[in-house]
Amino acid sequence: MTIDDTRRVLTDYLDRHDENCLAVDAVFHDTASGRQTVGRDAIGQMLEWMYHGAFEAHAEVKNLIVAEGAGVVEADFVGTHIGEFEGIPPTGRQVRVPLCVTYDVRDGAISSANIYLQATALMTQLANGSADHPA
Repeated sequence: MTIDDTRRVLTDYLDRHDENCLAVDAVFHDTASGRQTVGRDAIGQMLEWMYHGAFEAHAEVKNLIVAEGAGVVEADFVGTHIGEFEGIPPTGRQVRVPLCVTYDVRDGAISSANIYLQATALMTQLANGSADHPA
């Protein structure tokens, strides 16, 4: 994958949330929990739940760094807690949590991702409603 090809896949995925940018057997790894989600459909369901089930949220992208076959996104996960998350019932609280995702891209699709969401910051914001960076 050239840098331009890699950038095109990642920007299509980030801009349109197009699951077709994921390899059928893609693997997403949540580094905070250790959970792995395998497969395009399962990843789509996991992200739908996170962004529109547990939260009504979006990622505010700050930086995208691209190399041949790899990319890194720095963003903030921003939204409202609307559904149960890690045993916490909906609080209606606003959250803004630093997020970084590394991507591997091969054969025109994202093959894997490592998700680095600051879980401690998220849980603190859900528990007491105060964010270091209010939404």
